[in-house]
Amino acid sequence: MIIEPIGTHRSQWGEGPIWCRNSLYYVDIEGHRVIRFHPETGEETQWDVGERVGTVVPRESGGLVIAGDRGFHLLDESDGRLTPIHDPEPGMTDNRFNDGKCSPDGRFFAGTISLVKKTGDARLYRLDPDLSVHEVFGPVTNSNGIAWNAAGDTCYYIDTPRREVLAFDYANGDLSNLRTVVSTAAVEASPDGMTIDAEGNLWIAFCHGACVVCYNPATGEEVRRVELPCLETTACAFGGPELADLYVTTGIHKTEVEEHAGRLLVIRDLGVKGVPAHAFSG
Repeated sequence: MIIEPIGTHRSQWGEGPIWCRNSLYYVDIEGHRVIRFHPETGEETQWDVGERVGTVVPRESGGLVIAGDRGFHLLDESDGRLTPIHDPEPGMTDNRFNDGKCSPDGRFFAGTISLVKKTGDARLYRLDPDLSVHEVFGPVTNSNGIAWNAAGDTCYYIDTPRREVLAFDYANGDLSNLRTVVSTAAVEASPDGMTIDAEGNLWIAFCHGACVVCYNPATGEEVRRVELPCLETTACAFGGPELADLYVTTGIHKTEVEEHAGRLLVIRDLGVKGVPAHAFSG
């Protein structure tokens, strides 16, 4: 197994990695940027979106969709132009959008975070292909990682302060039959971004924990743990050739000085592969 920093950008707070179009897209929340990194060429493209941005996903018809301080926007990759869609929490200045991903049927799920850690003040939302926005789960405090199983009928979700992975039955945009499938209490850190591999196991980045941990959601057991050279490991996504590389975003710790803090990391030769990301069909 090989762990190394790649690219040149150092995020204030990296998040939301997703592999599509032979590139890794991710965000620098506090840097107000969306970044596209092409591993084969080393080319990096950045768009300053003028606000904190929590997540980015590809759009089937071209371009990107983001969610940030002012709700959902379309982002044109050719010129960086933003087109507002909807802000479901106008006036809630202590909240912003955080992590999110698209479901297998092309809906964009993204949730908010209470920046002042007000319990239950945030929500998980769904952006439909007709560009309508719907609240789908709450109350939550820090909406974070989300992923679907291969069959597309189970959604896994993290509300960070709970220190567990929730699961829902999923159909036609609706979440039902809430249950807990994984407890992360054994890790002295905050469960953050999450992805799923081809075997159905969940990989979770632990903020303040300097690690990524793999869990079997069927048993709740820890399968594997990878220690990383940054305390603030924030999210992860499989990408690269055959989706065999695990990319990890990181942030800069408030007090600790670390050589690779804020860098994009890649873990190679894990012996595990991911599954293709889903795009927004609107």
